[in-house]
Amino acid sequence: MRPPAEPRGPPPLLLVLLTNFVLSFGKETLQTTAVAPQFQKNMDYVDFIHLNILEKKVLNNSEVSVQYLCSKPCIISLEAVASSEFRTGVPVYRRRWKDEKNLYVSRTRQVHLKFPSIMVYRDDYIIRNSIIVHSVILYAWISHKSASNYDDEQSEDYQAAVAKNYTFLEAVPPFERPYKDHKVCLQWGADYLWMLQANRIPQCPHESDGVQLLEFIYASSGEKTGIVKKFEQFENRELETVRQHQIDYPMFTVSIWLYLLHHCEKDLCGILYFIDSKEMYGTPAVFLNEEGYVHIQMHLVRGDDLAVKTSFSLPLKQWFRLDISFKGGQIEVSSVGKNLKRHHHQSFTFREDFYYDDTAGYFVLGGSGYVNGIEAFFGPVKYYRLSVLETEQISNPHHDKDTVEQIEVYYERCLDIQEIVYDYAYIVRQGEKMRRSCYYENYYLELIHKYGEKSQCDAFMWGKELMEKYHTLFKLLQEMDFSSPDVLEDGSDTVVEVGRRIFEKVVKGLSSANGLSNLGSSVPLLVDSSCCGYHKASYFLAVIFETGLGVPVDRIKAFVETIRLMDDELLKAQTKENGDVFMWLKHEATRGNAAAQQRLAQMLFWGQQGVAKNPEAAIEWYAKGAIETEDPVLIYDYAIVLFKGQGVKKNIKLALELMKKAAAKGLPQAVNGLGWYYHNFKRDYRKAAKHWLIAEELGNPDASYNLGVLYLDGIYPGVPGRNQTVAARYFYKAAQGGHIEGTLRCSLYYITGNMEDFPREPEKAVIWAKHIAEKNGYLGHVIRKALNAYLELSWHEALLHYILAAETGIEVSQSNLAHICEERPDLARKYLATDCVWRYYNFSVSQVNAPSFAYLKMGDFYYYGYQNQSKDLELSMRMYAQAALEGDSQGFFNLALVIEEGNSIPSYILDHLEIDQALHSSNTSLLQELYYRCWNNSNQESISPCSLALLYFYMRVLWNNVLHSTLIYFMGTFLLSILVAFAVQSFQSLSAHNSAGRRSEPLSDAIPSSLVNDNEHATRLQQDEPTLSNDLSQQESNPQNPLVTS
Repeated sequence: MRPPAEPRGPPPLLLVLLTNFVLSFGKETLQTTAVAPQFQKNMDYVDFIHLNILEKKVLNNSEVSVQYLCSKPCIISLEAVASSEFRTGVPVYRRRWKDEKNLYVSRTRQVHLKFPSIMVYRDDYIIRNSIIVHSVILYAWISHKSASNYDDEQSEDYQAAVAKNYTFLEAVPPFERPYKDHKVCLQWGADYLWMLQANRIPQCPHESDGVQLLEFIYASSGEKTGIVKKFEQFENRELETVRQHQIDYPMFTVSIWLYLLHHCEKDLCGILYFIDSKEMYGTPAVFLNEEGYVHIQMHLVRGDDLAVKTSFSLPLKQWFRLDISFKGGQIEVSSVGKNLKRHHHQSFTFREDFYYDDTAGYFVLGGSGYVNGIEAFFGPVKYYRLSVLETEQISNPHHDKDTVEQIEVYYERCLDIQEIVYDYAYIVRQGEKMRRSCYYENYYLELIHKYGEKSQCDAFMWGKELMEKYHTLFKLLQEMDFSSPDVLEDGSDTVVEVGRRIFEKVVKGLSSANGLSNLGSSVPLLVDSSCCGYHKASYFLAVIFETGLGVPVDRIKAFVETIRLMDDELLKAQTKENGDVFMWLKHEATRGNAAAQQRLAQMLFWGQQGVAKNPEAAIEWYAKGAIETEDPVLIYDYAIVLFKGQGVKKNIKLALELMKKAAAKGLPQAVNGLGWYYHNFKRDYRKAAKHWLIAEELGNPDASYNLGVLYLDGIYPGVPGRNQTVAARYFYKAAQGGHIEGTLRCSLYYITGNMEDFPREPEKAVIWAKHIAEKNGYLGHVIRKALNAYLELSWHEALLHYILAAETGIEVSQSNLAHICEERPDLARKYLATDCVWRYYNFSVSQVNAPSFAYLKMGDFYYYGYQNQSKDLELSMRMYAQAALEGDSQGFFNLALVIEEGNSIPSYILDHLEIDQALHSSNTSLLQELYYRCWNNSNQESISPCSLALLYFYMRVLWNNVLHSTLIYFMGTFLLSILVAFAVQSFQSLSAHNSAGRRSEPLSDAIPSSLVNDNEHATRLQQDEPTLSNDLSQQESNPQNPLVTS
């Protein structure tokens, strides 16, 4: 068809007026020109629109030619839609105009596109975040409209247009775009800062959806402890967009290496599970049941939970990999062996929508406060947050192959040992039963059995090879008496009991004189004890191989008493039942001294200060004090033991009367005890809460914790439902008072970050948990044995037990062990493969509660250099400064001597000491401040190095001022001239005048040159004691304090 004839254009003035009334959403365009002649009105015409762009790129002021034809009055629309990495379908340019006059005529209009600056320009000082554009589509369409509906934008739909067209525009990468001329003048400083980074291409941090949840081998003990992992949103916006889209359609994969020791003892044991922000199980939740099957639980979008169980069970005592993947409603579970061959596979398909948001809570590996963990070794754990992978695609290798093999060899040996012990014990017991049946018939045999030597089993059913392999074990088994009542009929208990006896025999030998010399030969026996399930032997072995105690280094109820070997006062306070301190306390307690009765009962009940534990004798003193002295603490303590029946028969009635009596005297823990009584015995939560509120106002931390429990369980009177927020606040208040359970709960809150008042702070969580871990009763027993051995000069035993405690992280044991290694370097060199002094003083200063003398020791090591350690003056000054902050005058003294030797102290250390550098800019002023603080923190009632140093400093300042005085200089010159004249006249006169005018020289040796102060640093004894009950009173006591704790 030929194009229509071109019509005659309107007069120029009219055309200008029309274009002024055209509405525009973008930059003004050129005038429209006719390109086709007008056809006659009776012909049929088809509307069309075409786009022509010379350079199809997203550039500012790009020119597009729009050719169109309208058969009716129309509106021509132009729109550009962009898509980026995090948003799609965003309109970035719009333009429209109407054409009512030029009908049946093909016309062309030139349009200049204008895009947002962040799409077409590079980053600069004003445009800070240009975006990466994936695609831009330019749409053009024609709509037939009347003039009255011109402003109705909603009806101008692209899909309903009579003619439409589109074209793609190519996006320009950010660093290929030009800079924009903002036509502004920047300040010189701003312009210079921008030019420094103008050509720097920022590198996005590498971020993958594959996360290594666990990289090392983790031993899960089957208790309510595990590893917590929390995930944040992706920094990469594209990955984060995908993650959010998958919240109701999960797509992820988990790969877990496991070495199972036992199946779950009861119910379910945790492998890997998600806890949401409401402290409920989320998706996924993977558990192990009693039969070894895998239990998988999911949380649905509608709010319900769904669970499935595999048809195959997981193997024991062998390494395997458990792979679980989710793809919408489909779950794939596979078991893979060490050779990466698939053993089992099972699929589950559901039509339900699972809810999956791994940032709204935290993952747990193993146990937690809600469920016990599995008893197993965890290997590497890989988590693909956004991907569904086949078994062959998963990359989760075992890197520590040596440890993997050692674990397999260890449990193969343990299997043999457990079978040998169990079978041997069974055979001996059966023989004993047969003998006893004969004894009833033969009185002579019965007497032989009763008073004669114990019979031994010399005939074994095991082969020669096995007996040679475990000959030491068989020898020990022959020496044991399996007829004693502590060897029970139950097989598992028998095995553990044998392990205990082996361990005690080894420790007894090691504790003897030169016992550590035989440590190498004792290791196999400790392994046997560990295999029998006696876990103290396992820890013993770990310490031996960690410290190299007698072997090459291999990197695979009581109370903790803070008694330092450098503190003579506390060492003198240690006693025994026949010691002077104990006998004096007993004498005073007999005379009715309440404080002595409290302290004596406490020492006997808990076994403190070297006194053997004797609860029965302690109860007598509690009862005597409660009746005779009317002391509220003794009354309360006696009530507690009556409530619990510890060392005495339970008597609830008398206990309640005593508790009310102590509470009437205003004792906070007694008021809390009444609340505990109404809660546990009467289930009267209203009365319990009433008493706990009173006790909490009196400052009792146990009451704060108990109130938190009421809110957590949802049983607080008058408050419907659970309130975890209020409960957490009470737990925090209890933790500040030293409550064990409260501290543990707060530690968990800081690990997970799930509570609004507890942001995620893993470091603080570790510190709080460590504080509770150091109250472990077994560790207290070990430390007490070490201290007793030290007092008795049994160096081998002291070294052995202090190493056991020090490797757990107990600071007092670390510093004490370092002190022993300094006193007896021959022992340290002979038995330890590590540098004992450096290692344990270094561990000590890494603790939160490190003593000042440990900082001084490490400061000296860094200052002078220690064996293979190089000198480091800055680290030395940091150690001295930390000792000074602990209130140790020696720290200030050493810092002053560092300056005296011509060195300068870094500004950040002075800020740490809160020394104003503006006021103390010169060395003289700084020395004065340091010597003054040294004197202020020392004993001011006696002459100390600090007081002598400060006096010497003032004398030097005075002398320097005298020498720099001009008047004194001239007067001295004049007098010296006179003295010379007299010297010439007479030697005798010269001597007389010379002796009369001689000045006294200042004492220059007043300050000792050593950086180490010989003063002893006595530390207050902190006696941390667990409560008799999780709900009842919990106090920290000081043996020098007469108050008794419960």
